[in-house]
Amino acid sequence: MMGSSVGKLQTAVEEIVDEMRGMSERGTVASYIPELACVDTKYFGIAVIESDGNVIVGGDGDVPFSIQSISKVFTLTLALGKVGNRLWTRVGREPSGSPFNSIVQLEREQGIPRNPFINAGAIAVTDLILSGHQPREALGEILRFMQFLADDPTVTIDQEVAASEHRTGFRNAALANYMKSFGVLDNPVDFTLGVYFHHCAIAMSCRQLAMAGRFLAQNGSNPSTGLAVVQPERARRINALMLTCGHYDGSGEFAYRVGLPGKSGVGGGILAVAPGKASIAVWSPGLDTTGNSRLGQIALEKLAKKMGWSIFGA
Repeated sequence: MMGSSVGKLQTAVEEIVDEMRGMSERGTVASYIPELACVDTKYFGIAVIESDGNVIVGGDGDVPFSIQSISKVFTLTLALGKVGNRLWTRVGREPSGSPFNSIVQLEREQGIPRNPFINAGAIAVTDLILSGHQPREALGEILRFMQFLADDPTVTIDQEVAASEHRTGFRNAALANYMKSFGVLDNPVDFTLGVYFHHCAIAMSCRQLAMAGRFLAQNGSNPSTGLAVVQPERARRINALMLTCGHYDGSGEFAYRVGLPGKSGVGGGILAVAPGKASIAVWSPGLDTTGNSRLGQIALEKLAKKMGWSIFGA
């Protein structure tokens, strides 16, 4: 029975890789970050790690890419570990319905970001992780956490992408300064932004990213150690936020079509979770108009259908 399940998944992944290779409409890369503007849209990678440890990797699934906002899942996890539910006095838990770098809601809502996955919310979360530390220490903690979850010490930060974001991150600087004016940020804006730009510039392959996401598919436990990364209730709540807020103002469409918690990044990656079943990472650099990987979303919709993994039923 196990063998047939593995065979079904292997076949599904191979079919999806073949189909994605033949797609002509591949979306547009994130040109506002110069280093990302250089990435070829020909790439498509996928990795699936099932709860029993079975690993299926297809296409360019071992090619590192800039995970960008997917890092926000892991900084949220770290911040909740540090301050618990006090985090929610700084950041909301509602979908934004606005672009990920919008400043409009901040003005209307007294500097409190709508959720931890839009840029303003992730900057506020980063500020909490930074408190009591030097920026280098905080960044080291984030990177070590990613390496630990991925069970891979080679996960690193792409310094060229980080520098590229630093040079052009004027909108993020505006968001951070605006929140600082409301007392939402405790640390110097330059320090918080430096850590934020660098953790968004972490480079990982689909295989590494799917490994790092396993605890969210396994009720909060890390299969490599058998120990809890977070309590089951917290894992469920992080998954809930990924489902409702993980794709910016395309979150509803992703939930409708794919039916899995997921978090996208403008590098073209998506981390998705089939609770109790699998951790999945896909990557295709071309984005749709909401800043989400065009082929990545299509691939995840096909995979969820083929495997019957939607949380809403087959």
